[in-house]
Amino acid sequence: MGRRGKQGRNISGILLLDKPLGLTSNQALQKVKYLYRARKAGHTGSLDPLATGLLPICFGDATKLSAFLLDADKRYRVRIRLGVTTTTADAEGEVRETRSVEGVDEQTIRDILPRFTGEIDQLPPMYSALKHKGERLYNLARQGVEVEREPRRISIFELTLVDWAGPEFTLDVHCSKGTYVRTLAEDIGEQAGCGAHVTGLRRTGVGPYADQDLVTMEMLEGLREQEGLEALDQRLLPLDSALSHWPEVKLSDNAAYYMRMGQAVLVPQAPTEGWVRIFDKSGEFLGVGCILDDGKVQPKRLLQS
Repeated sequence: MGRRGKQGRNISGILLLDKPLGLTSNQALQKVKYLYRARKAGHTGSLDPLATGLLPICFGDATKLSAFLLDADKRYRVRIRLGVTTTTADAEGEVRETRSVEGVDEQTIRDILPRFTGEIDQLPPMYSALKHKGERLYNLARQGVEVEREPRRISIFELTLVDWAGPEFTLDVHCSKGTYVRTLAEDIGEQAGCGAHVTGLRRTGVGPYADQDLVTMEMLEGLREQEGLEALDQRLLPLDSALSHWPEVKLSDNAAYYMRMGQAVLVPQAPTEGWVRIFDKSGEFLGVGCILDDGKVQPKRLLQS
């Protein structure tokens, strides 16, 4: 029984899960891992229990690429309520303050949004998974402790007002990794002079993935019960789909041999800079690499079993 945790199916691929409301990302991961009977799996960036939407789950060799999805841009649709601030900056927290929203209209918000686009400094919230002296900030926050945090430079590529139904409105957010949408909502509320908090949050994009054709937990449970594990496996995307926006290079048998040995190789007609996906002559995905100054392709993360 002691070896049970090391058992499971050795499968590889990426599942685009529609994380349900109320579950932490780790709880969702563990449920999916159990359904797939997978030996190894990980998720690519936490979503709050309040948040729903796209949570890529990486199985097997795909976990070697999860860092690239963690670093990728994200997209969210967020519902914000003006006039009320909470301890957690979302609807799960206790009300901290209520202020008048008189005079705050749709045009007010439209005028504010450009102040939050581009590179901005954002102060991480106390209710976050960041650590202070080895302790998660959210654990300290639950104890009523607040510690000093350093602002972090993030990028908001696009902020779009989707609808206005004062005192609530909806935004589409395209941002860099490390962006706290709850903090963004709070800061917009402060600029409006009335405060704000998040009432609903859905992640709609991670890197090259969008929230189309997501698989729900109910769908997975139904497939497992009615059609078995093979039907679940058919919902997995290939490993290189996580990096589909990167150019690809194909290696000759000789070059692939040296690449597998960890050596940089010269590839005819390869890009002149940046990251690349690496395939052998038969089309098998070998991993990722980058272009060196001398034009050679240097392996960075190979998927050798």
